[in-house]
Amino acid sequence: MTLILRSAILNDIGLVRTNNEDSALAGERLLAVADGMGGLPAGEVASEIVIRILDELIPPTTPDAAAEALRAVVSTANQRIHAAIAADPARDGMGTTLTAALLAGDQLVLAQVGDSRCYLLRDGRLSQLTRDDTFVQALVDQGALTPDQARHHPQRSLVTRAVQGSDAPPTLGVLTMVAGDRLLLCSDGLSDYVPDETIGATLSLHADRQQCGEQLVKLAHQAGAPDNVTVVISDVIVA
Repeated sequence: MTLILRSAILNDIGLVRTNNEDSALAGERLLAVADGMGGLPAGEVASEIVIRILDELIPPTTPDAAAEALRAVVSTANQRIHAAIAADPARDGMGTTLTAALLAGDQLVLAQVGDSRCYLLRDGRLSQLTRDDTFVQALVDQGALTPDQARHHPQRSLVTRAVQGSDAPPTLGVLTMVAGDRLLLCSDGLSDYVPDETIGATLSLHADRQQCGEQLVKLAHQAGAPDNVTVVISDVIVA
């Protein structure tokens, strides 16, 4: 039995920003969301660099090889971002988050730097598969903030790790997938403003991936959508 991914991407500028620094990718076995930072146009450059490298990747078919490939992608992206900054010092400080998911057999290999998230909907239950590299998440881990307080904290978007031109290896994880699973990769333009329970209900309600993505973007708009909003909705199916 061979598992593959069927996906829809929605990439929205939001209601406040004048440029879109998010980039995304969705193939039969590889998904990714990158949320650029560093201001116009540097954030766009950084997120496009990492997605372009991923787009050139021939996805490995074993979990170990997939993990090594994703590590190499992040390393190469850091090198290219470093070179881009050296070529134009005005880009100093640019970087990007990255959350990538590579399906190798029935194993999903996750690589993450920053606060773009991957969620799993299985049997109607939503689980967050990634841990945010943020200041407020560290406070939650220490017991200094509740998750709800973190959601409304003024420094909730302060990222503590990014693909930014220095050696920042990704956090890696592996999970066994089954047909019928649904994945959501998203930038913080969704997850910072739409509660997890609403995200889970929306993923459960809308079987059509495109309609589901449109509804998630609409919910972000209703919350004010001060940031770019990118979602990748992907269903695990038998090829």
